[in-house]
Amino acid sequence: MSHVVQGYNPRTGEPFGEPVAKTPDTEVDRIASAAAVAFRAWSVVPAADRAVVLEQVADALDAESSLLVSTADSETALGEARLTTELKRTTNQLRLFAEVLREGSYVEATLDSANPDIIPPRPVLRRILRPLGTVAVFSASNFPFAFSVAGGDTASALASGCSVVVKAHSAHPSTSRETARIVVDALRDAGAPEGVFGIVHGTEAGVALVRHPAVRAVGFTGSTSGGRALFDLAQSRPDPIPFYGELGSVNPTVILPGAATPDIAAGFAQSLTMGVGQFCTNPGLVFAPASLVPALGEAVAATTGGAMLNERMCDSYTASTDALAASDLVSVVSTGTRPDEAWAVSPRLFSVPVEVFEDNLEKLTEEHFGPAALVVTYSSPAQLHPVLAKLPGTLTGTVHAAESDHAEAGEIAEVLRHVAGRLIFNAWPTGVAVAWGQHHGGPWPATTNPLHTSVGATSIRRWIAPVTYQSWPDALLPAELQDANPLGIPRRVDGVLGVH
Repeated sequence: MSHVVQGYNPRTGEPFGEPVAKTPDTEVDRIASAAAVAFRAWSVVPAADRAVVLEQVADALDAESSLLVSTADSETALGEARLTTELKRTTNQLRLFAEVLREGSYVEATLDSANPDIIPPRPVLRRILRPLGTVAVFSASNFPFAFSVAGGDTASALASGCSVVVKAHSAHPSTSRETARIVVDALRDAGAPEGVFGIVHGTEAGVALVRHPAVRAVGFTGSTSGGRALFDLAQSRPDPIPFYGELGSVNPTVILPGAATPDIAAGFAQSLTMGVGQFCTNPGLVFAPASLVPALGEAVAATTGGAMLNERMCDSYTASTDALAASDLVSVVSTGTRPDEAWAVSPRLFSVPVEVFEDNLEKLTEEHFGPAALVVTYSSPAQLHPVLAKLPGTLTGTVHAAESDHAEAGEIAEVLRHVAGRLIFNAWPTGVAVAWGQHHGGPWPATTNPLHTSVGATSIRRWIAPVTYQSWPDALLPAELQDANPLGIPRRVDGVLGVH
């Protein structure tokens, strides 16, 4: 068994960069233990000061953007334009959490006055959300910055007051190493405690990390099989811990009759092939009138694929779409162009009548990670309601409708909201804004916990848990709970929400 992780250039299939040594269990123990020690200091740093640290990390990443983008492009073939945008999204994510910390409502400070005259009598109660401890973060393959070493899980966990140990993804070890170097140096320069952030490499190191007693929660973005294995591991510990995994998603899109025009096909093809289809929000399942299939097929036929992130993904996509094409359930509508690159694939479009789809729903809702989609044709929107209700959990559900379809669109949305975490109207699901109102989650297998998001301001809630202080002197309470509200944050006092 190799003791190193080697990166590769997906365009050529050749090795890229110096191999990175896999982290042995003894080193995992040292890093996780150091993170637990650092947590005790980091968790009591005032939120406003943690905000400054996050901004300094963002500035440091921006300052080395040229190196990071060129390294990531050589390991992922995602293109410098896409990676430049993704890195800026990553640093903006850090800055968003600085805003979250200064605003302060994320701690959900709640104050109840004593009332001896009710049954049962109420003492003075003060409730707040406090950080859990050390968080293990598993990087994603398809977002080497935004869902990786310094991505959303790391940013939100550090913001919450938790320490972080990242398990780097094997598809981009050099990018991970360089990003970690910048983060560690920036944290040190900002005065954060030593060990508050660490990184490990290799599958075995990831397993050891989930098992480590210092780790109090896990964030994961990746495959359903990998996420399920780690979820089970986290739950089988002597002390089970929260596991927040983002896994597979088919992202159903419903095109209602009034919107089924040729113009919609170009937007679909662009969304389908963005990043060679390697987006968790890729529109892999489309419900449309049969009359629209030719236009959708022409749009996909006009596209060009690209190199997948690694050879395994390329082989998996090719095998799964070949098997689908060879089945007697679907028809092949069109195939795009495959460029002459080592791990390149072609976009592919298939179709199936809604009746056949419903009878074979489990098989036909398998995710094909890449630029492939299945069009489910219908003759009446009424046929869709029972089918949509049976879909597996998904990150997004999209409805395209003309004004004449609005009543039907509302009914479709009511069905989709039970299976999807984000509902989109007359737009495409690829692209996830980093904002206060974002929700990036959904029922299984989209995520392991549909109540939480991995993107947006409220993703911080995964790493904090409630603590109630009963009858404590005001001077001994956290600043967020003191009577004078010295931080000026929003609080709920005797049931009334406000800044008081």
